[in-house]
Amino acid sequence: MRLRVYLPHSIVVDALTDKISAEAEYGLFTILPRHIDFTAPLEPCILSYFEDGAERFLAIDGGVLVKQGDNVNVSTLHGVEGDDLEHLERRILAAFRELDDHERATRAAVSRMEVDIVQRVFEFREEAP
Repeated sequence: MRLRVYLPHSIVVDALTDKISAEAEYGLFTILPRHIDFTAPLEPCILSYFEDGAERFLAIDGGVLVKQGDNVNVSTLHGVEGDDLEHLERRILAAFRELDDHERATRAAVSRMEVDIVQRVFEFREEAP
């Protein structure tokens, strides 16, 4: 099977595999090559797959999985790869810190814009006859 994991800005995984495991709303599941086609809404989970005989891991924050023939496509907003669970944990923590910093900066920018809008409204009211 060909597994492709899509983020909004890139493809994070494009691999040939014979086994994929993930978690959907209804629980954990595993896909093997001859399984029927289906679609599943994914929960935040560790998606695992085998590539060249080695198990690989991808932490995702939910998404949608579509299996169609030999293609398995996953679409998610955030995904962090790791060769082992310990390495993956460190990468996830680093990604969360970066995301927190980005969100903090975004909130500050939005707050400055809101203050600017309120100031302009008051200035407009003072100028109006």
